[in-house]
Amino acid sequence: MIEYVDIIYGLAWGDEGKGKISNAIASDYDYVCRWNGGPNAGHTVYIDDKKYKTHIVPCGIFKNKKCVVGPGCVLHVKKFLNELNYLENAGFDISLVKVSPNAHIITDEHIEKDLNELKAKLGTTGQGIAPCYADKMMRIGKRAKEVLPSKLIWDQTLEGKILCEGAQSVWLDIDHGSYPFVTSSTTMPYGACSLGFSPKSIRRLIGVAKIYDTKSGVDPLFPESLWEDKVLNDIIEFGQEFGSTTGRKRMVNWLNLDKLTESIKLSGCTNLIINKCDVLQEVNTFKLTYKNFLYEFKNLYEMQTFINMRLGFLGAHITYSGNKEFLT
Repeated sequence: MIEYVDIIYGLAWGDEGKGKISNAIASDYDYVCRWNGGPNAGHTVYIDDKKYKTHIVPCGIFKNKKCVVGPGCVLHVKKFLNELNYLENAGFDISLVKVSPNAHIITDEHIEKDLNELKAKLGTTGQGIAPCYADKMMRIGKRAKEVLPSKLIWDQTLEGKILCEGAQSVWLDIDHGSYPFVTSSTTMPYGACSLGFSPKSIRRLIGVAKIYDTKSGVDPLFPESLWEDKVLNDIIEFGQEFGSTTGRKRMVNWLNLDKLTESIKLSGCTNLIINKCDVLQEVNTFKLTYKNFLYEFKNLYEMQTFINMRLGFLGAHITYSGNKEFLT
């Protein structure tokens, strides 16, 4: 029997630090589950100052929790097995990781099509995600139960306290994002119900943002001129804004408070976590845009006060956090 479900998801364009939050609270749950996307996503987690990266395995693996890759996910067999091997060599118990029999398999042909037709045009990671989801919808895809050994297949029964860990974010959602510069799956928190639980089981919707905005890949909301701003480039360096999957440099812009307000309202966020506040302290510059006006503040406290006043009416509990660690 499921006691309750909490869902972590991104409120911006991805790379908000969802994995850090998941790792920080995973000890309180029985299962940690991934419901969307594939190896196009990446979570970076620090444990005792050592950095670990995952791409499809939920961060519950770092806290010895049962981990599920859900039916809405896609995976490449070789990359998945390599990730398990990496985690096992690092001392983690990979027997805890299971894959839904209905998750779809990325083939080398999917990757080739992505690299040749989509990567340059849309800024994809080139991991074969869109072609795999396309085959899924065409009813010609391969599923995990046809390919993976039975010891890796999940029996599709959840119980106890469940933490769901999203990939990508609201503005990359296939339905609500900046189409066509979006991902190929549902990033909204209700997509987690594809794991097989009722929406009535949801207790908290934990939306994650950063104190500034970033974007990997092509998007007209992030013009090329942003590369010319010295302070924004300093934020890239201090915040280590490089993709976990591709290693490419992320474009940075000042926090768009209107877009954050919209994503909170659209997704029903109950708990808002704003990450990387210490990065702005490093560059000693505190700016955001609101109602198409760029505001600048004397310090972080003044900026946080402004944010609290503008977001308070939404009813979400707001927590501010640092770079590597989740500051409660």
